Amino acid sequence: MSISGKAKLAGVVGWPVAHSLSPRLHAHWLAAHAIDGAYIPLPVEREDFARVVSALQRAGFAGVNVTVPHKEAAFALAHDLDDAARATGAANILLFHANGRIEGRNSDAAGLAASLNEALGKNTLAGKDATILGAGGAARAAVLALSTLGLRSIRIVNRDRAKAATLAGMFKPTPAVFGWSEAAKALEGTGLLINATSAGMTGQPSLDLALDALPLNAVVCDIVYNPLETDLLRRAQAGGHRVVDGLGMLMHQAVPAFEAFYGERPKVTPGLRAELKKALRHG
Repeated sequence: MSISGKAKLAGVVGWPVAHSLSPRLHAHWLAAHAIDGAYIPLPVEREDFARVVSALQRAGFAGVNVTVPHKEAAFALAHDLDDAARATGAANILLFHANGRIEGRNSDAAGLAASLNEALGKNTLAGKDATILGAGGAARAAVLALSTLGLRSIRIVNRDRAKAATLAGMFKPTPAVFGWSEAAKALEGTGLLINATSAGMTGQPSLDLALDALPLNAVVCDIVYNPLETDLLRRAQAGGHRVVDGLGMLMHQAVPAFEAFYGERPKVTPGLRAELKKALRHG
């Protein structure tokens, strides 16, 4: 669809950003709501992030989504932060206000929680134990998401045990911490396993993790969405586990961003999922 000189502008800032499905996702919603607007992929290196954000603000953008490696820098740049951004130390949404202030929000945790609820049903995970792989920004969002779903306990597994301990110390109750060599112990009794690392992503090595200790009724979730079926999910499904791919989190975390940028709350639909899956197949 064409846009006018009054179009509402937003985009996604990352390095690299060519692989991002966010432009396709937001374009789908812009068309569905007949909004005069555009959503633009913006490849920005680390050292240019602050200057580019300032330029976009001056250019009249409503705001931007922020992806790797800039989420912590976005957090530091924002004048105001929502609770989720404070809890995770990262922002994936920057909103530019008329008074010149920049607001940072984090919708990753809410997006993951919504994806799990959609795939599994509400309250399915209540009272169960969860294990998260990784200790970076995605893992922080995963801990926050799970803290809202009524789980009994959370365990964090990471190659750098000290980094995992630092992450665990950010939350109450404090998750248990395991090194990578202790992964089998962490998987015992787990009802939900989440890969919050980049392992398995296109261009990255596969996740080196045996699933033998994982109970048969455990759900396996991978936040990676490219490829949609990672090696972890393939092995888990072959072993009889229920799996949740990363596309649901991507779609649901985008809902509040679109609403903030364009003033309409969009819906996550089967048609949107089908369009994004098609884009992944032909990407």
